[in-house]
Amino acid sequence: MSGTGSGSAAAEERGARAARLRALAVLRVRSWATALALLPAAAAVVLLAAGPAGHLTGAGWDAVRWTVTAVAVLVLLAAGVVALVIARARPAVTPTVELAEPAAPDLYRMVQDLADRLGVPAPSAIALTPDCDSWLEDRTHPAHGPRPNALRRAPDAPVLVIGSPFLWWMRVGELRAVLAPVVAGTGPSAQPDIAAARRFVQGLDAAVAAPRRPGLDPVRRLGARGVGAVARVLLRSCRGHAAEMERGVAAASSERAQAVDYGVRIVAQEQVGLAYAGWDRLLTRVALPAWRMGRWPSRLDAGVVSALTELSRRDRLAEGFTSRLGERPACDLLEEPGTVDEAASLLAARLFHGGPAEPGPDWSPVDWQQYPDEVVDRKWRADAARLFAVLDRLGVLEASPDPEDSMDGRVDGPTLARVLTHLSTAPTAAESPSEALAAALTAAVAREEAGRPEPAPVALPGAPGSPHAVYGSDALPLFPLQPPRTGRELLADHVTAMVCCAAVDTAGARPGLDWLDGPALFLGEERQSELSGCVLTLVEDGDPDPLRLWLARTGVRPEKPVRLV
Repeated sequence: MSGTGSGSAAAEERGARAARLRALAVLRVRSWATALALLPAAAAVVLLAAGPAGHLTGAGWDAVRWTVTAVAVLVLLAAGVVALVIARARPAVTPTVELAEPAAPDLYRMVQDLADRLGVPAPSAIALTPDCDSWLEDRTHPAHGPRPNALRRAPDAPVLVIGSPFLWWMRVGELRAVLAPVVAGTGPSAQPDIAAARRFVQGLDAAVAAPRRPGLDPVRRLGARGVGAVARVLLRSCRGHAAEMERGVAAASSERAQAVDYGVRIVAQEQVGLAYAGWDRLLTRVALPAWRMGRWPSRLDAGVVSALTELSRRDRLAEGFTSRLGERPACDLLEEPGTVDEAASLLAARLFHGGPAEPGPDWSPVDWQQYPDEVVDRKWRADAARLFAVLDRLGVLEASPDPEDSMDGRVDGPTLARVLTHLSTAPTAAESPSEALAAALTAAVAREEAGRPEPAPVALPGAPGSPHAVYGSDALPLFPLQPPRTGRELLADHVTAMVCCAAVDTAGARPGLDWLDGPALFLGEERQSELSGCVLTLVEDGDPDPLRLWLARTGVRPEKPVRLV
């Protein structure tokens, strides 16, 4: 064991030494840039001092002397402007929910104990991100100003950012094991050369991005482009060294954390992968339909537990994972988990969808119990209404009476029979009916999207240090969650919505929620998962038979009008 410990210590020292050497290389780039800017001034000083001493005299040397002096003044002014912009540029900061110490005393205590065991400074604060990752973030750059939540005794230490899904899915011991190598990174972060190198690179990054900032007048934008060009050259010169420095820091931190909860960390890393898979499905299949309707699920982190439990039940490779749920969840380390979950859920909506910063009439929270009626049913009926509006604009007539479908031979209002008849019509030489309808739906959705107001780039409300305070939320959304859908996908979604409306209105079906697949149709307790295949056959091949068989088996009446929004 002693040999293993000494080997780990040696590896940590090698990583730390490599990080320091690379940090010095980054700082040398800064020193060379400073020296290059001072070179004309040094030449001017030599020339100006040579004249009174009786050297380098004559009209020619006087012209050289004043020319070099003028160039030196211009270079110094330009270098001063570049240095000022780089120093004052605001580096990008990840939008997070600030977690004050009174809101999570047990979590702060756990992190403090972890830092003590690792022999490193404790993070200055803890923040949450609605993503499956954890890292340290330096927010000590002068351009940021004072942090609203610097409650710890080491305000210059980086902030510990924790993925909020981890707190709900992971157990306390697992979270501690996952955070050990992250917290260990505060040791290298306290090294002066590494800290200075990071601040320099952050300033260069911010200066390069400065011309893209909104609200700049043409003159300032032109100046920002000039500074950005210089910063880009410097960044290119030190990017490789900065990347190697961070690799050295990561290696040293990982080696230092080897002695803390190493066995648990192996198991916890499996939970990280599982959490990422479930979180991605929850956002794309469950949250996104709600966001598009102006509703945001207010308990996403609690929902990820249900999603991952369902994933564990379906996937035989995940057998045994649900037995962990009897252990203490990491969210117990929070004083008010529901309040924190709500703040993280709203930030997730802004990050991935670009929703407003505050709840309102068109942007309201929804509980999981309300989701089927408030989101699923409304989405189906809104899509069905759009489908029939497009059919009306295309001049598609009502379906002809069919004795098999109608007892009295009449078909009135928005009916599924009208859609079935249109899509099963033989295609013409110029176009099949599904292509024309898909194109019209795509245009209709595009018009609706274009008519929506842009989200206001403002921060979430909340006093500094409260669970509602959000850091770095000036330009959201950052990440588009889903690429645009094709016309065929839009058409299939709308036809499915129409079938579901007919099933709810005529066959006693109900809207429901599948934690991994999103909106779902249920007859009794059975989810109708085969419906999507029947709709695809109709949309892609123009064959209505599989869908008609499903309608007959489930008792859905396609000739009956459905209720639309």
